Amino acid sequence: MQSKNPVLSRLGQQNDRRGWAGPTASPQTLQGMYNAPSYAGPPPPTATRPMTIDDVVVRGFITLGTLVVSAALAWYFNVGWALAAPAVIVGLVLGLIVSFRQSTNPALILGYSVAYGIAIGVISKMYNDMYSGVVLQAVLGTMVAFAGVLSVYALKIFRPTPKFTKFVVAAGFAAVGLMLLNWVASIFVGGGLGLRTDSPIGWIFSVAMILLGCFFLLLDFDAVEKGVRAGVPEKYSWLMAFGLTVSLVWIYLEILRFISIFFNND
Repeated sequence: MQSKNPVLSRLGQQNDRRGWAGPTASPQTLQGMYNAPSYAGPPPPTATRPMTIDDVVVRGFITLGTLVVSAALAWYFNVGWALAAPAVIVGLVLGLIVSFRQSTNPALILGYSVAYGIAIGVISKMYNDMYSGVVLQAVLGTMVAFAGVLSVYALKIFRPTPKFTKFVVAAGFAAVGLMLLNWVASIFVGGGLGLRTDSPIGWIFSVAMILLGCFFLLLDFDAVEKGVRAGVPEKYSWLMAFGLTVSLVWIYLEILRFISIFFNND
């Protein structure tokens, strides 16, 4: 009987052209083949393990630890701006690549940590030579800011909303634009727009930048929690660690600058 299934009909026509008239095995053989267990080949590879909080913590210590060690070595060997200036450029390029491509490549992320660590070491030494002890206070201030933001998030005092996230991102771009404009203006006018001077405008801007860094840190915590809940692959813990490191670097540098305004060596 001709099958009405078009797939089976086509298969039968192909077999007729090849001269195959159907199975020649006995009914007992066919029954044995039916009862035999099927073999589907080797088992499929194990799925990628989902990211956990511990993964982010470990990668965060590695990323931030690499930056701190690089900064300490740059401080100890007093490498100066001859090495720090290229390091800033390299770190900026690597940071942009990781940010816009959402890369989870550990080499890029650790390369950023090394480059910016060198720059931070040189900047910190420069500030500490001018204002002895200011670096220690900036480090403590950064730790307090981190602990405070983490407490606010962990206790669910405030959780980022989509509108808040858009506001923080827009404010970040605006802040970078203002700093670039202030730098260009400083070429023609002393102090530029006054955003980085010892003045009320400079104080307000520094406080705003510290708060903005804390807001970004809040978004980082939220991204980690959402990533864990969504079960993203473990490799994304590197990207989360990168975000936390960038925010902490921002907060540290802004606190260092703000404290130095009021620091008294006497």
